[in-house]
Amino acid sequence: MPIAIAPVSANDVEVIAALARVVWQDAYPAIITQAQIDYMLAQRYAAPRLLEELATPGLWWDRATVDGTLAGFAATQLTATPGEMKLDKLYVDPARQRLGLGGALIAHVAARARREGCATLILAVNKQNARAIAAYRKHGFTVRESVRVDIGGGFVMDDFIMERSV
Repeated sequence: MPIAIAPVSANDVEVIAALARVVWQDAYPAIITQAQIDYMLAQRYAAPRLLEELATPGLWWDRATVDGTLAGFAATQLTATPGEMKLDKLYVDPARQRLGLGGALIAHVAARARREGCATLILAVNKQNARAIAAYRKHGFTVRESVRVDIGGGFVMDDFIMERSV
C-alpha cells in the first residue's frame, strides 16, 4: 500500500472537511457532545478558514493518499516558542487506521520540524481519546502537561499536551 504525502491545495478543501467529519463522528461522540463536535468542525474546517490557513506562512497542511484517494491529513505550525512546532491536526480515515498512515504523517511532519530548526514537536489530544493517546505514545510522544481551554460557545477542550523530540 504505497502512501503519497503532498501539500493540501485549495482543490482539496472540501474533501479534507468531509474526511474530518467522518473521523470526528467516529472518534468523538463518546468523548464530547454532538453540539461540540458540530461547533468545532464548523470553526476549524470551514472553507474560508482552510483557504486562509493554506496561505499562512509557518503553517502547513499535508494530505496522505492511498491509490489516489484521501486517507488522512495533518496540519502543523510553528509555535511562539523557539524550536517548537505543533502538530495541530492529524486525522486518518477510520477504515484505514492501523495501516501506518498516521506514522507516515508523523514522520513527514517531524522531518519538516527538523528542517525548520525545531527540536520539539507538540500536540494537544483530548484526555479521553485513549486510541489517539496510545498511537501518539507509540510514536514517542509523552504527556508534558494538562490543559483546559475555553473555545467559546460554552465549550472547553480538556487536553493533554504531548511532546516528542524530532
